Amino acid sequence: PVMALAPQSGETVVDVAAAPGGKTSYIAALLKNTGTIFANELNPARLKSISANLSRLGVANTVLSSYDGRQLPGVLGRNSVDRVLLDAPCSGTGVVSKDPSVKTSKSAEDIWRCAHLQKQLLLAAIDLVSANSSTGGYVVYSTCSMLVEENENVINYVLRKRHVKVVPTGLEFGRPGLCRYRESRFHPSLQHARRFYPHAHNLDGFFVCKLKKLSNATSAPGTTAAAAAAANKKQQQQASQERGMDGSDSDDEQQLQQQRKKAKQQQQQQQHSDSSQLGDDQEESGSEDSSY
Repeated sequence: PVMALAPQSGETVVDVAAAPGGKTSYIAALLKNTGTIFANELNPARLKSISANLSRLGVANTVLSSYDGRQLPGVLGRNSVDRVLLDAPCSGTGVVSKDPSVKTSKSAEDIWRCAHLQKQLLLAAIDLVSANSSTGGYVVYSTCSMLVEENENVINYVLRKRHVKVVPTGLEFGRPGLCRYRESRFHPSLQHARRFYPHAHNLDGFFVCKLKKLSNATSAPGTTAAAAAAANKKQQQQASQERGMDGSDSDDEQQLQQQRKKAKQQQQQQQHSDSSQLGDDQEESGSEDSSY
């Protein structure tokens, strides 16, 4: 995932789930100890391993933190960094060779719970990145899972929620991401993502996807207009309800309709009476002619 992130010297980079520190130290090496790295880890006890690895390798540009990754936009600021790496917590189905208990310890509920958390973390990671960065504006999402629910499905979700697009990872190996799986269909750009299989690549199962942020807006294209239309419709409904409650407009309209109906009835009655009178006149004229 760090190779796909490809940080540039002088950039500000966030590693959302940094423990035990291998990714962070690799980022520091690519930055040549310049710029700033925010290495975040939810579990404070795991910060020791990060600190030890960074000290051992001479990393001097890293700030350690212990926050829920979903809170980072509020802590560091929205649209404030150049690149974000999210190696999200997952079910671990790609490392069954290391932990065979995964095959029996994970339920469908656990998988969907992980997927929900991953969506929230990825939205927060996207909100951290600035689309106006001259060199960055990238987010890399990765998991050690082989499940579509935690990979392509998560990316497909954020494509609808934020102004981002999937771009090539720059990795020359691995297999393309899935654009269709059983009854599911995903965005065609997911072919740029990369899947790594233990049986095919002789390493742990992994998924890597690189996103480019196109705009700092917090909603996906088209949703703003839809939201505005929905708000306008809601306002109209509220206004009509208020008119109905105070009775002013609704009563006037009802009276006007009643008057129109009454006038129409009177007009029909007048036409009927006129036609009846005309018939009587014709009968009288006919009788007079016969008498002559």
